[in-house]
Amino acid sequence: MSQRCVIPDAFKFAADGRRLEGTIPIAECSRLADMTTSAEGDIAYVLGSSQGVDGKWQLELEVIGMLRLVCQRCLTEMPWPFELASTLLLVRPGEEIPEEELEDETRDAIEVQPDLEVKQLVEDEILLAVPIVPRHEQCEIPQPSGGVTKESPFAALSGLKKPGSVQ
Repeated sequence: MSQRCVIPDAFKFAADGRRLEGTIPIAECSRLADMTTSAEGDIAYVLGSSQGVDGKWQLELEVIGMLRLVCQRCLTEMPWPFELASTLLLVRPGEEIPEEELEDETRDAIEVQPDLEVKQLVEDEILLAVPIVPRHEQCEIPQPSGGVTKESPFAALSGLKKPGSVQ
């Protein structure tokens, strides 16, 4: 089990120019582990800080790893490697996020509470990036066992129509 990593004050962390590196076992990320076929492996992260051109503090998060998802087309295991980089503008609790910050595509604003959990931050960023419907670039749709295609149960209804009946 990995050690719990908490940043007591994210603004002080950023102002001090601090940096954290580490790995998190996928098995410890319950929301990610629930959507994978195997919770084996680790997620590597680097969390740094910077000051934006507007003078506001932000966190720089890089995350690398691989999840084993289920392809929703062929229903087999699908490796999904990821390498994510996010810039997170720090906003104090209760502080309103200006409209221009919400429209800025280069960074996301996050309201940070005291005791920011790094594992939760990493897991949140990965969850935002996971495809809604994961699928291979190319794969076959599964066929019924034995290669026999089943006839639609509604095909028998077409024979029940009487000639000349109103449709």
